[in-house]
Amino acid sequence: MLEVLDVHTSYGKIRALKGISLNVERGEIVTLIGSNGAGKTTALKTIIGTLKPLRGEIRFDGKRIDRLSTDKVVRMGIAQSPEGRRIFARMSVLENLELGAFARADKHNVAADMGRVLALFPRLNERLRQKGGTLSGGEQQMLAMGRALMASPKLLLLDEPSMGLSPILVETIFETIRNIRQQGTTILLVEQNARMALQISDRGYVIQAGYIVLHDRADDLLKSDLVRKSYLGEKIA
Repeated sequence: MLEVLDVHTSYGKIRALKGISLNVERGEIVTLIGSNGAGKTTALKTIIGTLKPLRGEIRFDGKRIDRLSTDKVVRMGIAQSPEGRRIFARMSVLENLELGAFARADKHNVAADMGRVLALFPRLNERLRQKGGTLSGGEQQMLAMGRALMASPKLLLLDEPSMGLSPILVETIFETIRNIRQQGTTILLVEQNARMALQISDRGYVIQAGYIVLHDRADDLLKSDLVRKSYLGEKIA
């Protein structure tokens, strides 16, 4: 479904991605793990089109998208729940969700997808008229994910969905990610909670300083000395 081929991306003179390649097959959860500043968020921004690569190609369903504007990428079937949630604080929960469907051509299906999102996140259903900025951190994360799902994406990009949440809410978010995949949405997940991310993923990539340094099945990455030492906090003899 998604192919990232030798992509280089910079912030001014700072090279953030130094030739990364990865792919996501239809129906998978693929996770991208790495430390702060490794290039995880930059990778997602480059895929969605808010950053343009200096070199390389990105293909989605066989079509090149790295030269397209973000709105065209979204219309093709990719949506993102960004790091830090980025909800519209002064708008209601319902208005935030409706904005997620703004670019859709199939308006007749929006109501059904609203029902699906509210079934995934029952708390949002209880707070439809509440301002987004008054929600708890966990509820705002649910809203950000729900807003992305309202675009009816084929591929959902999730950037640090567990950041700043209590352990109980982290469990809830990861269980919801599983449910989203079961309902037919492919997921590329960026997450610092490497253990939980790999536990729900099919495959994973490890990014360090703008390079992909390791790629394997998720269960094998959990056994990797590099992952265990650098991202799971285990001591390796």
